[in-house]
Amino acid sequence: MHTGVTAVARDRLSDCTAVSVWNALFWGGASSASLYIGEALAGPMTPRKHATGLVMGFGAGTLLSAIAYELIPESNLQHGFGIGIGFVLGALVYFVADRVIDRAGGSARQDIGGEEARSGSGAAMFIGALLDGVPEAFILGITIATGGSVSVAFVTAVFVSNIPQGIAGTSALKAAGYTDVRIFKMWTGLTVAAAAFAGFGYVLAKSTHVSGLYSEAFAAGAVLTMLADSMMPEAFENGGAQVGLLTVLGYLVAATLTVHGG
Repeated sequence: MHTGVTAVARDRLSDCTAVSVWNALFWGGASSASLYIGEALAGPMTPRKHATGLVMGFGAGTLLSAIAYELIPESNLQHGFGIGIGFVLGALVYFVADRVIDRAGGSARQDIGGEEARSGSGAAMFIGALLDGVPEAFILGITIATGGSVSVAFVTAVFVSNIPQGIAGTSALKAAGYTDVRIFKMWTGLTVAAAAFAGFGYVLAKSTHVSGLYSEAFAAGAVLTMLADSMMPEAFENGGAQVGLLTVLGYLVAATLTVHGG
């Protein structure tokens, strides 16, 4: 009798885990699907660099808030130097990978106007876009595994930030000679990859005894480096001083969702 009850409990736990993995896959893909919105807006928005810079600043603010409230809140810092080490390692790994991709021709992947992308490599820009999106998706899977639910604030932050990145990425790829159909396929590949990494983050957090806090710190370091290295400079270059106000607004919106929306 005891064996039968144990088997039933194990089956139920397996079913719950499978549902959660599918949740991670779904939300990982959904949060990156806003790249399609960016592609659709690239035509009318590319000439409007100022407006696109403002949207990019708003998206940067939402991600900054997600890092502060969701990934490395004050409570996590009480776990000692491990959190800080993971944060710095994530920044270093992203920095090195980004330098390699930039030298291969992917430095203009967030160029709003697309002018710099004419001499770049479309393949390198796509890999760079994948590098930018992987930490966010990985974090999402971990938070679903450790928190037991989807963070509305973090999903919103990733979704919003991917819109201006989709605009800039589409403009850059078009300048490099890519057709609309090919760009759509590339964003589809990136969306699928984001879903896969979200699922991987979930499985890793559930199957190992290593605290998800350290993985979140590692990925947060990568995201913050991406913001400082490319997204925020591009936003300020095109949006001007008003970007500061939009960044604060994005931060406030995401922070409010974290506190009141979970």
